[in-house]
Amino acid sequence: MSRVELSGITKRFGAFEAIRGIDLTVEDGEFAVFVGPSGCGKSTLLRLICGLEVPTEGAIRFDDRDVRGVPPAGRRLAMVFQSYALYPHMSVAENMGFALRMAGISRAERAVRVARAAETLQITRLLERRPKELSGGQRQRVAIGRAIVREPSLFLFDEPLSNLDAELRVEMRAELMELHRRLATTMIYVTHDQIEAMTMADRIVVLRDGRIEQAGSPTMLYERPANRFVASFIGSPRMNFLAARVTRVEPGRVTIDLPGLLPGVAGEPLALAVAERHGLRIDDSVELGVRSEHLGLEPRPHRLQARISFSEYVGGAWHLHAGDHPAGRLVLRHAGAPIHAGETLELGLDMAGCHLFAPSGLRVSV
Repeated sequence: MSRVELSGITKRFGAFEAIRGIDLTVEDGEFAVFVGPSGCGKSTLLRLICGLEVPTEGAIRFDDRDVRGVPPAGRRLAMVFQSYALYPHMSVAENMGFALRMAGISRAERAVRVARAAETLQITRLLERRPKELSGGQRQRVAIGRAIVREPSLFLFDEPLSNLDAELRVEMRAELMELHRRLATTMIYVTHDQIEAMTMADRIVVLRDGRIEQAGSPTMLYERPANRFVASFIGSPRMNFLAARVTRVEPGRVTIDLPGLLPGVAGEPLALAVAERHGLRIDDSVELGVRSEHLGLEPRPHRLQARISFSEYVGGAWHLHAGDHPAGRLVLRHAGAPIHAGETLELGLDMAGCHLFAPSGLRVSV
């Protein structure tokens, strides 16, 4: 296994700064997922770890060994790309064993490693076929097998499932998680798909503009996002953000005014517990973040009235969209009877699950 430590990593391409002072440690045996929008720097960061790019500043260590200047072949890692990059004239077995042959590994040892990897990936019956005879999922398994036979201490995956259809992506996600469990090897996985990140990762690293916005478990990022960007990026459907105004500030507590809020139970102001150093003042513009599961038809002290613009059936539930609420666009998940466009609903807010975001975008609620 391998522990990967990044210290003060910066990468510039001319005047453009792609990576901006990143500090991160990926522990032995961890499955870490880098996620973020296109251009955020996640693939560049992976290439720096691999050795295909050299950092402008900072250090990269594998198990306390500084690997700056060490070529990819000397880092005991294997990388799986979006492109399968299989040799069309070679069989599956030959493709999987090619790197071993180039490294001078004996024919007998190559056969043992290829057979072992093929059994792990359940592709033993495909070993004599050519890539053109394989499906997309089978080709991806071969590409992963080619990495496994090298017996690396670190696996790097750069959006390996993006060429597959939706059903096959789900199947391959499960297989990669099972592979990680069997091999107990450190894996770093890059994706733009937050669903992949949520379902696969021990720890998610959310990047934006070459910086880490937040790193933590899927549960932490979903339930305690550090800022509005993370809150909007993690979760499906995305979090609702409702425009509000601060009306009262007390120690550890802020009261807000939310447009469109229906008259509530007497003595129940719309208030949230906040961090000690929240920096909010009366009349500040803030946003109330509400996940779809914390907005529903259940009777609650705080209620909103919303007219449904359209609904989406997602299997077992509906996503109801209200686009004209004065506080902002609303989406909620509804598992009951169908509700159609044009219907007006009273929606209860579960304040225990709501978040308050300061004008800076930081989450200040606790």
